[in-house]
Amino acid sequence: MRRPAADRRPTLAWSGAWDDGTCALSLAIAPVHSLLPGDQALAQGRWVKLIGGASNQDLAAIEDLAGIYSLVGVHCLDLAADPAVVAAARRGMAWAEGRGAARPWLMVSLSDGADPHFRKAWFDALAIPPRPLHAAGNPELDVSSGRVSGSGSGSGSAGGPVFGVLAERCYGCGRCLPACPLGLIEERDHHLPPDQVAALLAELRPDAVELHTRIGRAEAFAERLAQVSASGVSLRRLAVSCGLEAAAAAPVAAGTRSDPPTPEALAKELWQRHDQLRSAGMAPLWQLDGRPMSGDVGAGTARAAVRLLKAVAPLAPPGPLQLAGGTNERTLPLVHRLDPALRSAVAGIAFGSVARARLQPLLLQAQGRGGRLLDQLDLLPLASAIAGALVAPWLIRG
Repeated sequence: MRRPAADRRPTLAWSGAWDDGTCALSLAIAPVHSLLPGDQALAQGRWVKLIGGASNQDLAAIEDLAGIYSLVGVHCLDLAADPAVVAAARRGMAWAEGRGAARPWLMVSLSDGADPHFRKAWFDALAIPPRPLHAAGNPELDVSSGRVSGSGSGSGSAGGPVFGVLAERCYGCGRCLPACPLGLIEERDHHLPPDQVAALLAELRPDAVELHTRIGRAEAFAERLAQVSASGVSLRRLAVSCGLEAAAAAPVAAGTRSDPPTPEALAKELWQRHDQLRSAGMAPLWQLDGRPMSGDVGAGTARAAVRLLKAVAPLAPPGPLQLAGGTNERTLPLVHRLDPALRSAVAGIAFGSVARARLQPLLLQAQGRGGRLLDQLDLLPLASAIAGALVAPWLIRG
């Protein structure tokens, strides 16, 4: 018996082609033609979002990721609010559309204050000590796609070159900060000034916006929301990203103890945001960040995401609940073990680090050849299969 359209997975097929007497191998990819519309996918618990990184400006990688993940059926691409980034993603989406894929929503991320998603690493390469100290305890660092590294003398006085942060590739994971034995690396906020929000959104015309917020920042959220509204852009959803791991209440006095935020406190904040969104005439999407920006793709982060859902879902305001923050292929089996009421509360998932990391070797291989992964006929089947294996279980989730 033929499976329903919504249950069909992407398939790959090869065919030979002749061009001017030369045998060229052409690739035919059958995408997920049955992609549910975004709101319908949220209602059925089959929503899948790709997180490109709120401060990630690696245009080549973003174009490839947008193309591959659009092809295998994601419903939304969440990106930095940057014209070049959005243009790169739209090129990738158009590539997938040309091969029969449905166009995902394009979402851009903003924050109402300091947030690890909106930072970049920075250090002065000339501050690296001369070679003797460097050799003793300042090894090269290549801890993220941002590649923070140092080689040679560092001071420029005795030899080899030094390298700084590749800002366009840094997406704020923070893993380089403790890795530097001399503490030379610092983090810097990468924010959009308030007076630029409305004009930029009007230029980008996204389908959705995500606002990263924290406990205790209702006023800041309201200000950012007013800037979004002033853009005049009609949004399908306004996603609110918040979690306990990333929550930060008002500063406490020195020497006093601040209790960790509770699920009840988070739910109260979400209800505040719900009232603000309702007043603005916007439909919410609640993104529960289990362990955001951890860089870990192990089972522990998947458990953290599901644990946060279990704690907050019974208290949350109306609107779809989407898992994020350390989500990976282990998340869905954990969701399947929940009781039916909680299981049905899960509207979908957002994949960030795991989705990017799985394709990173192929992205680098394609870039080493001087071209897009989307144009590499020998790499494209594997890239599509890797991405599809991550996404498809959610698209066919029962």
